[in-house]
Amino acid sequence: MSEVLHTEVAILGAGFSGLGMGVRLKQDGVRFLILDGGDRVGGTWRDNTYPGVACDVPSHLYSFSFAPNPDWQHVYSAGHEIQRYLERCVEQFGLQPHLRLGRWVQAARFDEGQAEWVLSLADGATVRARILVAGAGALRDPFVPPLPGLDRFQGTMAHSARWPDELDVTGQRVGVVGTGASAIQIAPALAPRAAHLTVFQRTPPWIRERRDRAYTEAERATFRHVPGALLASRLATWMRNEAYYPLVFGRLHPIARLLEPLLKRELQQRVGDAALADRVTPSYRMGCKRILLSDDWYATLARDDVSLVDEAVREVTETGVRLAGGREVPLDVIVWCTGFRVSQPLGELQVTGLDGADLADAWGDRPRAYLGITVPRFPNFFLLLGPNTALGHSSVVIMIEAQIRYVRKALRWLRAQPGTPWLDLRPEPLERFMEDVDQRHDQRVWMTGCDSWYLGPDGSNFTLWPGSTARYIARTWSFDPADYQLGVQQPSAVR
Repeated sequence: MSEVLHTEVAILGAGFSGLGMGVRLKQDGVRFLILDGGDRVGGTWRDNTYPGVACDVPSHLYSFSFAPNPDWQHVYSAGHEIQRYLERCVEQFGLQPHLRLGRWVQAARFDEGQAEWVLSLADGATVRARILVAGAGALRDPFVPPLPGLDRFQGTMAHSARWPDELDVTGQRVGVVGTGASAIQIAPALAPRAAHLTVFQRTPPWIRERRDRAYTEAERATFRHVPGALLASRLATWMRNEAYYPLVFGRLHPIARLLEPLLKRELQQRVGDAALADRVTPSYRMGCKRILLSDDWYATLARDDVSLVDEAVREVTETGVRLAGGREVPLDVIVWCTGFRVSQPLGELQVTGLDGADLADAWGDRPRAYLGITVPRFPNFFLLLGPNTALGHSSVVIMIEAQIRYVRKALRWLRAQPGTPWLDLRPEPLERFMEDVDQRHDQRVWMTGCDSWYLGPDGSNFTLWPGSTARYIARTWSFDPADYQLGVQQPSAVR
């Protein structure tokens, strides 16, 4: 007989979202399990171990408000340091007994008769839970373009999110496909070791200086021992980012128009070579795609042993790649920095709600959720970092904590009701929310004509929150039961 686990709340994912939800539920005295297919916690920071991996949000803001860390080594933390921070949170808050690692959830079905979710695990086990919280995140399933010849390549291929521990590029001819957030970290780390590095660029990104540095021991001692110093650092960073948002991301804001020529002048100075500078200068509005941070990207492209190719890759050959114009570039290693499948935030997980409703079908090419958290016909189901809650200017941990607060309030209300009820979002709040979101997106720079992973096939933005984090906190501060209809378990179905 297969294993059956019972809990009040099942949490999918053991990254920032899942662990943060677990900490708060433990404080509330709620029974819960955190399920993750990986062999350890960490989520994004467990999966992304490529050379140079680091966060592009300042350390003191990219951490839980309830678990500040005075001992960050750098203003912008390296991936391994963030991974260790999450592991310490597990230890600090006693989450070990609640973790079920190596337990991959394949399907989740709402059993209306029992008023609970039934999770089917890859190992044959079943989890039954009254509440389901999905905290797996959308940037999880790597995307490799379906080019001809992928199976012919005789060298080594790696995706940035699946970096082989044993990969050594010393003396190798390396190709980095893409110029996004992971590529601008990977290429500078690989260039000094590779015999030659080729960067394949589709569109050049807007890049600001990162200005990273190590914290001094005196600074870390101040954060540890001076009351309010760590909080002040966090608040100052948050306020700068909040002020930055309207200046850069408004469609017609004059400040953004002034910043663009300044960044272009800085780019030309940092690159040095005028011809190369022209090739890496964006032609679209700043902020239309993600603005990246780097102190060494342009210096890397200017190296004698680095080539920039801005011609499309047509196919993969046995010994490299062939470009659209027919030229073949010989390579020993191909690194795909080509992002993730984001149109289905829950990946291949099959989620079935009331009357057999399938979440993937309900979403189609445009995922939609009220406040990015709940979806009609999927009772007692909550998303963390769901549609329209990603950011381009601040820390998603702020968004996660706002969503966790909302879920806790919903659970408290639900637990206070008689019987074993379930909450199902009414369609009207979602429609009003999406109308407001779309109107606000129309006023943002990312709707000015560039092609980015923010946008779906219909041109709508299902990824970003079109406002400040302060506005999102305000929107999610209160839980209104009037937005939901209440279902009650039938007496005949009680086990």
